Amino acid sequence: MVVGCSGGPDSLVLADAAAWAVPRAGGSLTVCIVDHGLQADSAQVAHRAADACRSVGIDDVEIRRVQVADEGGPEAAARRARRAALEQVARERGSQQILLAHTLDDQAETVLLRLARGSGARSLAAMRSCDPPWHRPFLGSTRAQVHEVAQERFTARGFAPWDDPHNHDPRYARVRVRRSLGVLEAELGPGLAQSLARSAALLGDDAEALETWTRGEFERIVECEPHRCAVSTDALSELPRAIRTRIIRAMHQHLAGIGDDLTFDHIQQVEAMVSRWKGQGPARLPGPIEARIECGRLTLTAEPREI
Repeated sequence: MVVGCSGGPDSLVLADAAAWAVPRAGGSLTVCIVDHGLQADSAQVAHRAADACRSVGIDDVEIRRVQVADEGGPEAAARRARRAALEQVARERGSQQILLAHTLDDQAETVLLRLARGSGARSLAAMRSCDPPWHRPFLGSTRAQVHEVAQERFTARGFAPWDDPHNHDPRYARVRVRRSLGVLEAELGPGLAQSLARSAALLGDDAEALETWTRGEFERIVECEPHRCAVSTDALSELPRAIRTRIIRAMHQHLAGIGDDLTFDHIQQVEAMVSRWKGQGPARLPGPIEARIECGRLTLTAEPREI
């Protein structure tokens, strides 16, 4: 197994727990400390984290320095760089299991952030405890519980976990959401984080069922070629709207790829061509892809890309 470690209390406790559990399960353990290079002392932070991991008996500790790009904002760019580094270390070790230290509070903050953005069920389901190769064994534990263990296991022995200043910088959306969650709990009463995490778990089950249904219907009624997907509007109209919109997205993803930038408004426009047909003209979608109704069929066609 590979443990992603920042040197903060959550990931140090995860490394410590894995150091106890993984060998007893007959496995080997690697801790990967990702140095994002975003702060002047990031190299020192990484080396202190490595020393803390070795103090609990972990021999295979690797520090990976990454380059954080500018695209998509600093939080998203750092996450992409970190995940790429962890996946690379896992490939080098022949591992398909990467452990992350997200807690119940992280889950609640993710749900609240996505609620504010108007997300659907899959997005509101947020993080999964098991989403290979990613595994989050602390997703049912609160941040306070994990930090208490960090105090017992590291601070008391002279290894102070790193307190990332970015976790207190209101320029970052997650910091603002964390503060807002505290305000909401003060106004609405305790247990809000647990309730949001519970909603994520319930929505995850719903989203999984809907996606399984969608995959079956997609295979049954959609005809796809490398640059074109088509489906009978009658067949599509017979399905519940939740499945219909997912099939439209799946058709677009088949042509454009996973990072397809398809928005809620795009989906609404195409779905209206099926459910409320009034002779609408073609819809222009990211890709570039064009959606149109032809002879009782919804057709999505990818325009040839210039080379």
